[in-house]
Amino acid sequence: MRMRPHPSVFEFNKLLQVIAKMKQYPVALKLFDEMRQRAAPVDQYTMNILVNCCCVSKRVNIGFAVFGSFFKHGYDADVTTFNTLLKGLFLDGNVAEAEKLFKKILNLKLCEPDDVTILTAIDGLCKAGRVHTARDLLLLLEKTIYKPDVMAYNAVINGLCKTGMVDNALELKSRMIDKGISPDVVTYNSMIQGLCDFGRWKEVKKLFDEMVNHKISLDVVTFNVLVDSFCKEGNVKEAEDILEIMKQQNISPDIVTYNALIDGYCLQGKMDRAREVFDSITGSGLTPCIISYNSLINGYCRKGKVDKAWRLFLEASSKGLEHTTITYNTMIHGLLGEGRNADGWKLFNDMETRQVHPDLFTCNILLEDAKKLLHELPSKGLKPNIKIYTVILGSLCREGSVDEAKDLLVNMERSGCAPNSVTYNYIVQGLLKKKEVSKAIPFLEDMHKRGFYADASTSSLLINHMQGSNKHDILLE
Repeated sequence: MRMRPHPSVFEFNKLLQVIAKMKQYPVALKLFDEMRQRAAPVDQYTMNILVNCCCVSKRVNIGFAVFGSFFKHGYDADVTTFNTLLKGLFLDGNVAEAEKLFKKILNLKLCEPDDVTILTAIDGLCKAGRVHTARDLLLLLEKTIYKPDVMAYNAVINGLCKTGMVDNALELKSRMIDKGISPDVVTYNSMIQGLCDFGRWKEVKKLFDEMVNHKISLDVVTFNVLVDSFCKEGNVKEAEDILEIMKQQNISPDIVTYNALIDGYCLQGKMDRAREVFDSITGSGLTPCIISYNSLINGYCRKGKVDKAWRLFLEASSKGLEHTTITYNTMIHGLLGEGRNADGWKLFNDMETRQVHPDLFTCNILLEDAKKLLHELPSKGLKPNIKIYTVILGSLCREGSVDEAKDLLVNMERSGCAPNSVTYNYIVQGLLKKKEVSKAIPFLEDMHKRGFYADASTSSLLINHMQGSNKHDILLE
């Protein structure tokens, strides 16, 4: 940056591009800031790199600001700029604004949309669950000069199949053929998956025949769909036969293939065979992933072989794999199911320490066990402790059962167990999430009296409720 004269704009752009490819987006933006302060040369390509950095890091508002700044200085946006902004809006979850921008591109002719523009809009709508809107847009574009290509049709067909509208997908496939667009292996894979989900095997066979007639080669995804579907239906023998056909056709099974087989054998309780498939993964030049471990752990827990599951749980982390919520849920459920309550709760603590977020299934597992303990302990002359009460309260609040949680808080104090900061935070969060601010205020006042403080989650919810409102002075305290 201190060189005089400055390097060419080409050299600056090359450096920005390298930094962006390394996903060091804040560094790229900081470098641009220095470039701007030192009046270094920039061009339209600089703008596109920076807009992309903002959008992929989900800071699309800054991307628009960068675009506006360049536009004021006489740099025109091209189709790449608008494609990037469109992608950024979808990544940020701002689907309505993305849809508006796409319509402006078409109606105001902001740029000449290309295949990427159309695919970004249609695929973004599908992934946001707006499949009908995507299909309507596709049909609208058919009537314009901007004809959708095979990838745009594939996005809608895949969206339709994933939402169970397989017949609509089959109709759209026929329509694209009528328009002179040939389906490819991706088109067929989506429809085969959709039909398999409903057990429509005759139609699956028909699609395979079509692929053969049109000389469309099956790929590993096609075979994986079949292997997974057979395994889920309990037909693991047929899945193994598919694996042999893959090998005959020189299509190498990938980790998804092996995971489907492992899960299939685990669901049937055939743990020796599941373990054999698991062990054969490395011999195929692949490495087991956390999904491979999750399936085996689940299989062993279902068979009551919790010690074997636990060894796999430890092995996964020793191999550098990160336990997911599913891993923890399975192992906790297995431990509690075998009466190893202390180990189950200890693992839940570990889950929280490692910031693996519990889901509704975690809450249900713990809630069931905690409620059981709550009723059993008094008959044994023991009192439930703060940890048991807090877990039940947290689970109830996450489920939205805040009134039940409030009743439990009263019973808790009556039994001589004083609530702590975590207990209050759970209650306040539950009420704020239900937008019951007035009901949260007495608990906030009580927290204040007891010297407790709002945690990060509670503070975030409070800030959201305070924005644009001055009705609740207690929130400011």
